[in-house]
Amino acid sequence: MIKELSVRTTNRTQFINITSEVVSFVRSSGIKNGFIVIYAPHTTASITINENADPSVKKDIDNFLNKIIPIDFGFTHYEGNSDAHIKSSLVGASETVIIENGHLLLGRWQGIYFCEFDGPRSRRAILKIFSG
Repeated sequence: MIKELSVRTTNRTQFINITSEVVSFVRSSGIKNGFIVIYAPHTTASITINENADPSVKKDIDNFLNKIIPIDFGFTHYEGNSDAHIKSSLVGASETVIIENGHLLLGRWQGIYFCEFDGPRSRRAILKIFSG
């Protein structure tokens, strides 16, 4: 099964929790065991799994990425968004989560995030469930 999520970002950098949409898709699929891949088909956006209890973690990640990869570094890419390409490459385009007894095997504090590094934009996240 496959599903496309529409994601609208409102800031240049943004971490959007999409866990509930992923959980809903798994429930509606009826798949009890397998895994799901969450994929961002973009070169300046990513998917990550990280803490969803304390919002300061998202801010800390954003601040650190901006410190090590500043927008004004002097990159040569003509669009002016090389920092976003590098951040996307470091974070990664996809995550895979095990489905067991119809539930995502996420840790207690984990959430699934769509990471925007070159917004605001209209984006997509692709969800694909594999049963097994």
